[in-house]
Amino acid sequence: VQLQASGGGLVQAGGALKLSCAVSGRMFSSYGTGWFRQASGKEREFVAVISWSGGTTYYADSVKGRFTISRDSAKNTVYLGMNRLKPEDTAVYYCAAGYGHRISAYKYWGQGTLVTVSS
Repeated sequence: VQLQASGGGLVQAGGALKLSCAVSGRMFSSYGTGWFRQASGKEREFVAVISWSGGTTYYADSVKGRFTISRDSAKNTVYLGMNRLKPEDTAVYYCAAGYGHRISAYKYWGQGTLVTVSS
């Protein structure tokens, strides 16, 4: 069971990035996939989640309208499109297998990818 996040980088405020989370095949069709983030010195927080079918998505209020979570079943990959980025979006972003907004609901985690938004 593996998840691997990628796509982070340095971007100016107002810019965009798209993160990818490659999910091992068996897990992809069994679990939803969530994105969390952890800024330096802060607790890890929920960002977005998509159901295993892709039919349901939820977002944190702080990213609603700016971020979009999606999945490509052919590639076993979940994406997080991030637009109109703000300096406060700077964090390490993690993908995880599970569902909901609670960290405890996620059993498997990827290694994280760093997003830095400059002002």
